[in-house]
Amino acid sequence: MPQPTALPVIDLSDPDREALHRAARDVGFFQLVGHGITPAEQARLLATAQDFFALPEADRHALDNLNSPHFRGYTRIGNEHTQGRRDWRDQLDISNELPPHVPAPGEPPYWWLEGPNQWPESLPALREVALEWMARTGAVAHRLLHELLAAVGGPGDFYDDAFAGRPRNHLKLVRYPGRAPVGDNQGVGVHKDYGFLTLLLTDEVPGLQVETPDGQGFIDVPYLPGAFVVNLGELLEVATNGYLKATNHRVVSPPGARERFSAPFFYNPRLDARIAPLPFPGASDAAGVTDDPDNPLFAEFGWNELKGWVRAHPAVVSRHHPELTIA
Repeated sequence: MPQPTALPVIDLSDPDREALHRAARDVGFFQLVGHGITPAEQARLLATAQDFFALPEADRHALDNLNSPHFRGYTRIGNEHTQGRRDWRDQLDISNELPPHVPAPGEPPYWWLEGPNQWPESLPALREVALEWMARTGAVAHRLLHELLAAVGGPGDFYDDAFAGRPRNHLKLVRYPGRAPVGDNQGVGVHKDYGFLTLLLTDEVPGLQVETPDGQGFIDVPYLPGAFVVNLGELLEVATNGYLKATNHRVVSPPGARERFSAPFFYNPRLDARIAPLPFPGASDAAGVTDDPDNPLFAEFGWNELKGWVRAHPAVVSRHHPELTIA
């Protein structure tokens, strides 16, 4: 079977459901245009992200995620890990602004993921820009998920209840500061995302690579002005029993000292949402979820999300949650 050399392009203003079906089933990644978010809004978010990373080091370190039992805040370069190896990037993790949820006796530990964000006092605009961006991209993702479920023949609103209440939406502001002085070119290592959909905004600097369907290589994702790069997360694989697959991807560090900025938005349900099987015509042909003992998939979203945070941020776990392990 010929392997793709570029990502499909889907226009959300006039969606071709058959094309969306093929893109989701065959690749798991696509470029999304016609989404209604303006270039000015996109430029504002990336400019605000650049303003954050240009703050004095002390201002960024004041937001260190080591301060947060909820895994919020700033991660210094090299302090996040993928598959046990350091990622050469720094980032600010933001989620819904909520009071801290300290799990009561008998409650699952994934409730630690609910809590307040950390915001820089010297850049007050960041809070408004980031939370407004999450609301705007959340609305786009809501519509896209409806279209995608309908495209595979299921009810478009089937998972609306899973997103009701306090969904676990998540925004990362990311800087790749060029190539590490020693070691490899891992900006972020090969991984899959934990939730339903990811909508990625990036600047024009290349680096994102997507695994080919045969698993034998990667294709470069070119910059398409105004588009989001969309990928399916592990919950859609669970929801369709493997008919749709979460796709591996990675970022190769830009050469030299060239910086790359990106802002992935993760569209996720409530932490306690349990993802029921989607009724759709292809269900009987589904191959089953990926059987990987090193990466089990959980239908209860909170466990799937916590799995990733515990592995990626061992220093936070060591300080705040030494009892946490994920099989």
